[in-house]
Amino acid sequence: MAISKSDQEKKDAGAANPALRTPTDLKPEATGQIANALNAVLADVFALYMKTKNFHWHMSGPHFRDYHLLLDDQATELFAMTDPLAERIRKLGGKTLRSIGHVSRLQRIPDNDADFVEPSQMLGELCDNNRALAASLREAHEVCDDNRDIATASLIENWIDETEERTWFLFEAVRSPDKTGH
Repeated sequence: MAISKSDQEKKDAGAANPALRTPTDLKPEATGQIANALNAVLADVFALYMKTKNFHWHMSGPHFRDYHLLLDDQATELFAMTDPLAERIRKLGGKTLRSIGHVSRLQRIPDNDADFVEPSQMLGELCDNNRALAASLREAHEVCDDNRDIATASLIENWIDETEERTWFLFEAVRSPDKTGH
């Protein structure tokens, strides 16, 4: 029997198996809320990492080398977020992502499977996706603040800064001299 998406989402949410629970002074409801917020962010980070690598691999045009290297650097930075995010969820006694399917159920960053994407469209799309990730990180920070999870909030603050820097670099790379809007 197939598991429906809503049943699977319920299965994915909540605390870890008792054998995997980690002691914390945070209430179980708090750890569940934080784990859910962080798992959604983690899914977005994996989706954005894959999209960034996709665009890195399929870059073309006169700025190939610069854009190829920029996207490789950004992908490395995104991937570096994954383990600390997942381990933070586990430190709180939550369970984290288990598969690509789990990522796809939670991700809010859309995939791009197009055969060809213009370099400026790639950079613009990644800029928008990083802005969306920053907003998601701020939402997760609010959940942490509401539940007095200072340690997770502190990690998120650094990731927001890194995400804003990626957004800035992408924005500047695609901005034409006569466009100054965001």
